Amino acid sequence: MDLSQARLVYIAPRAGESGVGDYADEFIDAVRPYFGETVELRHRGPGWATLWQLVRQCREVHRIVRDSDRHTIVHTEQSGGALLPFWGPFGLRDVQVTSTVHDPPLTVWWPFRTRIAARIRVLGHGIHYTLRRPMARLEARVNRGRTLIALSRTGARELARVMKGSTIASSSLFVPKRPDLDPVNDRPMAIGLFGYVYRGKGFDVLADLREHLDPQITIRIAGRGTEELPPLEGVEILGEVLDEDEDAFFNSIRVLLVPYNPRHIYGREAFPAASTVSRAMAYRTPVLCRGHGALRELAEDGGAVVVDGGAAELADAANELLNDTARLSRLQGEADRLRAEHSAERVIDDYLEIWRAG
Repeated sequence: MDLSQARLVYIAPRAGESGVGDYADEFIDAVRPYFGETVELRHRGPGWATLWQLVRQCREVHRIVRDSDRHTIVHTEQSGGALLPFWGPFGLRDVQVTSTVHDPPLTVWWPFRTRIAARIRVLGHGIHYTLRRPMARLEARVNRGRTLIALSRTGARELARVMKGSTIASSSLFVPKRPDLDPVNDRPMAIGLFGYVYRGKGFDVLADLREHLDPQITIRIAGRGTEELPPLEGVEILGEVLDEDEDAFFNSIRVLLVPYNPRHIYGREAFPAASTVSRAMAYRTPVLCRGHGALRELAEDGGAVVVDGGAAELADAANELLNDTARLSRLQGEADRLRAEHSAERVIDDYLEIWRAG
């Protein structure tokens, strides 16, 4: 199929609503040049819509798809609680629908999390927890016939176990373009944590990390919401950093720490890819992480040290790694290789191949 004659309808969160929204900006910029026309439907974060608003937006998706003579492809960014990417394409006939799935093995997890269900938590959890098994079957039914693209090999494997009737593919998070920074051994003696603050990201183990970390190693933290964290001696909290401030943050750390906890929703483990890892690779910065979920793949891919255990084990590994200049240089070289292998141009080829095949 000649995509230059086709139209892409893209359904994704708005920038700034979540990490998926920020990813969506970079994704659509990368794929737009290949299509004759692109139409974006960007929505607010989970729990924003009333039922009536959701119905109207779903109708708008169908209207946009119908109102063109161009061959139309619908691509969505599916993640926990994002209702429009899940429900919007439902019922479309003779239209290729593909989705990037950010939280395998399910696609939305809370398919009825409208505004009232989000505000009245006992209602939202009562519905989705009580009906969690039929909800999984519902997700598989709604996604039937779609191509679901996971951002890790682990995620694709887990998706295939649940989403019967869908075509499952595997890709990866692309590494955004960022400037070259100093060699890691020339950077300050510090480790960093980066990203949005929410439960499961490991910010709750800061005190334990600080206790077990060598005193000469500073912890630097940056990301939206980090300014709300309580102050801790030996920990520098920068808040959200953008553009040159983001460059400066990564140039001030030798290793990015990813102390994520295993994520379970209603007893089922989720396997999201870590966008913070791709950001570290963009800056040729080695990663130190816990070995669970999709993060285990980093042990094979390179550029990272994967540790089993908690805060004490991570701190011990950091104490050793930051003083091993040869190992840090090797890991930075691997990160540089991954930066090239997972550039937007190369990762987008996975999607172009799927779309061209129809």
